[in-house]
Amino acid sequence: MNKTFENWRGGLIVSCQAPANSPLNKPAIIQAFAATAELNGAVGVRIDSPENIRAARKTVKLPILGIYKIIQDSSDVYITPTFDAAKQIAEAGADIIAIDATRRARPNGEKIETIVKRIRAELEQPLMADVALLEEGLRAAETLGVDVISTTLSGYTAETKHLTNPDFKLVEQLAGKLTIPIICEGRLGSPEDVRRAFECGAFAVVVGGAITGIDLLVQKFVVATPLNSAKEKSEYSAKN
Repeated sequence: MNKTFENWRGGLIVSCQAPANSPLNKPAIIQAFAATAELNGAVGVRIDSPENIRAARKTVKLPILGIYKIIQDSSDVYITPTFDAAKQIAEAGADIIAIDATRRARPNGEKIETIVKRIRAELEQPLMADVALLEEGLRAAETLGVDVISTTLSGYTAETKHLTNPDFKLVEQLAGKLTIPIICEGRLGSPEDVRRAFECGAFAVVVGGAITGIDLLVQKFVVATPLNSAKEKSEYSAKN
């Protein structure tokens, strides 16, 4: 097993990201998130975009799990959707490349099989497959030959959008059928969720919003305030 993954066993990876329109979406702030994660015991960080990866690489020694979110009207795939995206994050300093490994059509007609082959041949980087379904995980391991699988996309595809909690069942299914590391990621909101993920066979966990999702946390608490309730009543009255 890759030494990086072995060091992840039983640990926490922090997803250091911010929404595109957030004041927090700046390389220096993402760098600070990553440094804070390292200081407090995380075993890795998941970071989006070459700029943010480059900034974090200057500060942290932890393995960087790199992704590149690219939104395009032509495809629902946005997590490292092309080989060029993978190349950019590898050159920025990512230690592992994570890619969308669902069966959805990719931009410019690129095939995931081709992308994986090129990453292996030209970048020589370990690969994580972000999946939503059991069959996607099995295909990623047995056909594509990735190094590690994450449940990142469960809840975010057409077949799984009804899911609102961590997909512990998928973790258990993948861990029961495969020998490569299975990472539980997606909607882990508490230490109890983390413990359950490991009980289901997770090799490591990725937590993002519950730690670094400050925008959503502020919104969550604002919703509970009397001022917000009064505002909602006023808006409802105005519409009706």
